[in-house]
Amino acid sequence: MNDLLQNDIDKLIEVLPPKITSLITRDSLSDVIEIVLDIGRLPEIRYSNAKIESLNCKPIEYADLDYVTSKIQDFTSDNRSGIEGTLHRISAIKNRQGRVIGLTCRIGRVVTGTIDCIKDFVTQGKSILFLGRPGVGKTTKLREISRLVANELGKRVVIVDTSNEIAGDGDTPHPAIGRARRMQVRQPEFQKDIMIEAVENHTPEVIVVDEIGTEEEAQAARTIAERGVMLIATAHGQSLENLIKNPSLSDLVGGVQSVTLGDDEAKRRASQKTVLEREKQPTFDIIIEILDRNTLAVYKNASEAVDYILRGWPIRPEIRKVDKSYDNTTTCKSETPSDITVDEKNKFTENKEQTNIIDNFNNKFNQQNPSDSLKFSFNRKDYVKEVKKIKKIYLYAVSRSIVEKIIERLDLDAEITKNIDDADLVIAHKNFAKGGAKILNTANNYRLQIFYVKTNSMAQIQKVIKEALDIKESAQIVQGYSDETEKALDEAKNAINKVLSGTKCIELTPQNQQIRRLQHELVEQHNLKSESVGDGPSRHLRIVNE
Repeated sequence: MNDLLQNDIDKLIEVLPPKITSLITRDSLSDVIEIVLDIGRLPEIRYSNAKIESLNCKPIEYADLDYVTSKIQDFTSDNRSGIEGTLHRISAIKNRQGRVIGLTCRIGRVVTGTIDCIKDFVTQGKSILFLGRPGVGKTTKLREISRLVANELGKRVVIVDTSNEIAGDGDTPHPAIGRARRMQVRQPEFQKDIMIEAVENHTPEVIVVDEIGTEEEAQAARTIAERGVMLIATAHGQSLENLIKNPSLSDLVGGVQSVTLGDDEAKRRASQKTVLEREKQPTFDIIIEILDRNTLAVYKNASEAVDYILRGWPIRPEIRKVDKSYDNTTTCKSETPSDITVDEKNKFTENKEQTNIIDNFNNKFNQQNPSDSLKFSFNRKDYVKEVKKIKKIYLYAVSRSIVEKIIERLDLDAEITKNIDDADLVIAHKNFAKGGAKILNTANNYRLQIFYVKTNSMAQIQKVIKEALDIKESAQIVQGYSDETEKALDEAKNAINKVLSGTKCIELTPQNQQIRRLQHELVEQHNLKSESVGDGPSRHLRIVNE
C-alpha cells in the first residue's frame, strides 16, 4: 500500500504548475490535506493539523489554472474532477462566465487501520451510519470497510460512488476498495436512483454510499435496508442529535413525530403532555460519530439512543479509539470499561488528550432524568473520568441577577445564555408561562426541559436550579450546596415573613460564611436589613425591620 500511496502522490505532483512542483516534494505532502490555487493569490498548502502554509512564489495566474485543467478530465455538473487511477479530487471555483478562477486539490490517501477499533461491529452484518464534520475521515473509513467486507468476509459489495470519491477517478476502481464493485453516479442528483438500481440489478449483500444528503436518498436507503441488504453510509451532520433535528434526514434514524400523552403517562415521565417520539424503526442499526480521526463514539443500538435523546434521558456512546500510527500494529482502545454497568458507562468518557472533544460532544446529551438515581464506581482510573460539563440555561421572566449570584456563589457548572438555540434547559416563571407560550413552544420543539419557579426569590430559584441540574442524583456534588444550605435558607425565609408581619428582630442559627452570604442576599430581596453578629462558630444573622 505504501508504494501505491507514493505513486498516487507522484501523479498529483505531475498535474500541478511547474512553479509549484519546484517548491514541493513527495515527502513534504505526507501530512497535507489539500492544495489551494486561487487566481491572484499565493498557492496554499493546508495540513491535517489546521496549519496553512503559503508557498513562496508568484501569485496564481490563469495560465497556471489552465495548466492543471488541461491535464485532468472535464469537470462534472458539481464542479469536480479527478486524476485517473488515484483517489485525488480536484474541485473548481468558477466565475459568472464559467471560467475557472480557483482549484482545490484534495489529496486522497490509502489509509489502513482506521476501522480496526470498530471491526467487531462491521462483521456483525448490521447497517452502520457514520456522522462527522467534513474532512474528519468518513470516506476513508468507507473505503477500508469496503475492502474488509469484500476481501476478508467474502461478501458481494457494491459501492455507489458519487463524484468517484471512494474508488477514485477512471473506469477501473482504485485497488484500495479490494474486490468490491463500483457504480459511478453521473450527477449527484441521480445518487438515489443508482442506489435502487444497485439492489435491483446486481444482487449485492452490502451497499456502500457516501454522503446521504436529501430526503429522497434517505427514502432510498430505507428501501435498501428493508430488502435485507447491509448498508454502510455517511450522512450530513456532526452528531446524532443534529441528525434527529434534520427534517430531511431524520428518517434515517426512525423519524420524529409529536405525540400527546395522557395525564398519567405525562406524570409518570415527568414531562409535558406533548412530546416527541420516534416514528418507526431506524434504517441503520448502529450510529457512529467520528469525533476526530482517531476517536469514534458508537451507539450500538440506534433505536434506544434516539428514544433516550428524544425523552431527554442520559445517553452516552461507547468511545473507541485507534492508534494514530495507522499501520499493521494498530490497536483499539475502548474507553468504556467492561466491568461497569450500562448506566455507569453512560457517565464516563476517556481521561486524556480527547477530553475537550468529548466535553463538546457530551454537552449535547448531559440532561439527567430527575427520576433516575445513578451510582458511580471509578474502576480503571487510567482510562475514564467523570467529565465536568457546563449547562447553558435560558431564563424567561426569572431574575438574571439572582441566577448569576447562585451560579457564582455556589460555583455551579452552568452559565446563562441569551439564545435558546444554545440552551440545554429553560427556567421560566410560572405566572408568565401563558404569555410566553411562543418561546416555551420553541423550547418544546428543541426538546428542552422546562423548569418553573413560583416566585423570584433566592430560595425558590435556588431550589429549582438544584432540580434542573440534578445535583443530588449526579456525581457532580457542588461543594457547599447541600441540605444544610436549603434548611438555612428556609429558616431565613420564615424569619423574613415574621419580620414583615410585625416582629422587630429575629436572630438565626449560626452558619458558615458562605451560607450567611446567601441569607444576606435573600433578606435584601425583601428590602429588610440584616447583620452578622457573634464570633467564630457562633456567628449568625440578625434580621431587623427599621
